[in-house]
Amino acid sequence: MDAALQLRGESFRLALLVLSHVGLCCISLICVALIYPHYHFVFYPQQLLVATAMVLPMAALSLLFATAPFTFGYSVSFSLYTMLLGYVWLNVFSELPYDHLLAFVSTLAASTAFLFPALFIGSPVRQLYVLSPSALDRLLLFVFALAIAIIVMGSSYNFRFIDIEHIYAFRDQIVFPKALSYGIGITSSTLLPFAFACFIERGQRLRAALVLLLLACFYPITLTKLAFFAPVWLLLLVIAFRFFGARTTCLLSVFGPMLIGLLLFPLVRSDTALTGPAASYFYVINLRMFAIPSLAMDYYGYFFSNHPLTYYCQIGVVKAAWGCPYQAPLAIVIYNYFGIGGNLNASLFATEGIASVGPVFAPVAALVGGLVVAVANRLSSGLPPRFVLVSSGMMPQLLLNVPLSIALVTYGAAVLFLLWYLMPSSFLESKQ
Repeated sequence: MDAALQLRGESFRLALLVLSHVGLCCISLICVALIYPHYHFVFYPQQLLVATAMVLPMAALSLLFATAPFTFGYSVSFSLYTMLLGYVWLNVFSELPYDHLLAFVSTLAASTAFLFPALFIGSPVRQLYVLSPSALDRLLLFVFALAIAIIVMGSSYNFRFIDIEHIYAFRDQIVFPKALSYGIGITSSTLLPFAFACFIERGQRLRAALVLLLLACFYPITLTKLAFFAPVWLLLLVIAFRFFGARTTCLLSVFGPMLIGLLLFPLVRSDTALTGPAASYFYVINLRMFAIPSLAMDYYGYFFSNHPLTYYCQIGVVKAAWGCPYQAPLAIVIYNYFGIGGNLNASLFATEGIASVGPVFAPVAALVGGLVVAVANRLSSGLPPRFVLVSSGMMPQLLLNVPLSIALVTYGAAVLFLLWYLMPSSFLESKQ
């Protein structure tokens, strides 16, 4: 009885948190519109009731996070839900001329189609092969060696310390060989977080600290937000898990940074040049990290309402076999069309959904994406929640900004899923 009451109390607290997050997300977008209208963020007070009514079905969907168990899908779904919620809000105020009612219905259906399998499918699968503890040790040693080699090679192409606000002026100048680009993406986004999670679970803090040091070395090479935040982010996940557990940590990882930005907003409004620390934080977190992924769906919705769909030709293999009306990557195509916002890499909902098959069939693409996440849930079933949370710590932010196909291949999500499947039950044994 006590356990049931405790579980009910936790679900109630989570429900309050996710509903608070819905309101916070909408307020954040209003503040973004006041500061950055040139990005096509707009807000009209007279349409507030309409926007609120549109958001209510998404608010109801948010309650799924109060009842779903923790899985890999729980972590990535909350970030993607926040992006979809933001788009539903922006869709009401958008000045771009396309079918906004169809876009709303499509987004609501896609959200539902993705969330249910991603949150609630997680039954374990039988392991046909398991790494021995000694094989895991050798794998972790290999990750160290590979990371060092890639850092050395990457540094020969680019190594400079740039303020995170100004990385977009330099990042397009960086060109890596394709093999090295894959190596950087997989190592920094998957292999090193996986190694860090292993060392944390086994109590090997010195080795875990060395992993964070290696991760930090990727920022001056790649000049990406992900590389900049990765070491601190993984450490914060470990600390937050200790106090809040897995599900609340996932929610707070989005709610907390956005809330800090809103608390700083009065300082941002008073900074007319937008150059102070508060403005820098608001720009990086509330605008670039959270608002831009939602805005990308607005851009993609308008662009592909009057341009040919891709039918997945943005994927290299498909383009080679069937050709494509767009020779440049979609992120560059959208940037060249709108001319603002930087290269707009976008999530699976914008690329595998809107761009590939249009708004009518986008929910089908979202369902497929949810089923892929469900497979990852099953492969990680039985592993400690902290290990799953930390080893996949980069994936929520990645999936906000790149298609699922790119995350699986270029950034190594498929490798991570395989490693979860191969993990030995004895991997928790401390190796002092």
